Amino acid sequence: MNRRALLALAAGAFASCSGSHEITVASKNFTEQIILGEIAAQQLERKLHIAVRRRLNLGGTLLTHEAIVRGDVDIYPEYTGTGASVVLKQAVPRDPGQAYVAVKSEYLRRFHLVWLPPLGFNDTFAMAVRAEDARRLERPSLSAAAARGWRLGIGYEFLTRPDGLKALDQTYRLRWQGTPKSMDLGLLYRALGQKQVDMAAGNSTDAQLAEAGITALQDDRNAFPPYNACFVVRQELVAQRPDVRMALTMLQNRISDETMRSLNRRVEIEHQPVERVAADFLADQP
Repeated sequence: MNRRALLALAAGAFASCSGSHEITVASKNFTEQIILGEIAAQQLERKLHIAVRRRLNLGGTLLTHEAIVRGDVDIYPEYTGTGASVVLKQAVPRDPGQAYVAVKSEYLRRFHLVWLPPLGFNDTFAMAVRAEDARRLERPSLSAAAARGWRLGIGYEFLTRPDGLKALDQTYRLRWQGTPKSMDLGLLYRALGQKQVDMAAGNSTDAQLAEAGITALQDDRNAFPPYNACFVVRQELVAQRPDVRMALTMLQNRISDETMRSLNRRVEIEHQPVERVAADFLADQP
């Protein structure tokens, strides 16, 4: 029996087990997370024909994690490196497979949360500079960037997370001109373009990295661990509704770095509604 048939069978067999519990999908408070949350919600609606409550744009990592642990939400997208370093406060294996196994095991043991298989992209930190500044370096890498000083722009989480600014400073000893400027993530690339900062702590799937005039410097000493995106689900929901796991697992390895960057671009730069962007992506999926 193929996967689609199994899913249909499971949907019918377990529909009566859902009771009055409304499945709630959450996300953190930035574009990529909101898109992924909407994709999860629409995937459940179209495959299982159930009502899904959305609590997208909920907040930062710890707030969203606490919400799912309390049972206020059932599902949200997370990244392996973030789960290990920020939530579990553990060193993150540099091998993506090992990182996934480590967080999956510990989340289940500590929090009764299930990590579903990776969606297919690695949203690691990316230190972005103007292309003209990158061309002045010996090579476009963070090691080469140590030869000059930089005015740094960062988001609040990058400033406070152990896998963020602290990891960058410990690995490269870059020279900062003045105090790093903390700002909303959506303002970082604007500040870079307007020359208010010289380097911005973005992410490898940011839409702006596909724009001319911006260069992401190579993390040639591996300061940042892998951040493979996955859906995290409450174990109780998985036990009650195995079809939820099956529906979301159908998205395994369906989103590449390039695809995620394109989805982000449609929302952030082309200003298309998240709902339409998610629906268009799912229309091409089995």
